[in-house]
Amino acid sequence: MRIARRLAVRIGGAALAVWLIGAPGARAAGAYVDGEIANPALQARYEHITHRLRCLVCQNETVADSDAELAAELRAEVRQMLLAGKTNTEIYRFMKDRYGEFVLYDPPVDAKTVFIWGAPFAFLLIGGIVVYRIVRARSKMPLDEELDTGSTP
Repeated sequence: MRIARRLAVRIGGAALAVWLIGAPGARAAGAYVDGEIANPALQARYEHITHRLRCLVCQNETVADSDAELAAELRAEVRQMLLAGKTNTEIYRFMKDRYGEFVLYDPPVDAKTVFIWGAPFAFLLIGGIVVYRIVRARSKMPLDEELDTGSTP
């Protein structure tokens, strides 16, 4: 009985959403239908942008992949800005100014982020040098067999 009631509520909600979206003028100017923007070019830009923004709650998920409430609000904000005619650069700048550079999944290389981009290469170089020095030092050490034969009279 509960399943039937839940199904009826969901069908009723879906019917209401279709009725509201199907209202006159709903598809004008790239308005979205069924969670997607009617204009395919705007939808592609929307998906690209939301995959390059970090969810500030989850921190290792994109806004597009996150189920957090803040991510839903950021997706809605991006959708509104796209429908308002903003460029990708303007949207990224707005998000960065409002939430900081952390919101960008791929932060640009500049004076503040050079350590983030350079650290993996620096650690790889340091690790290579350490391994090289250890191998070189161990190659100069005598073998155990040489020590045993030298000590026997």
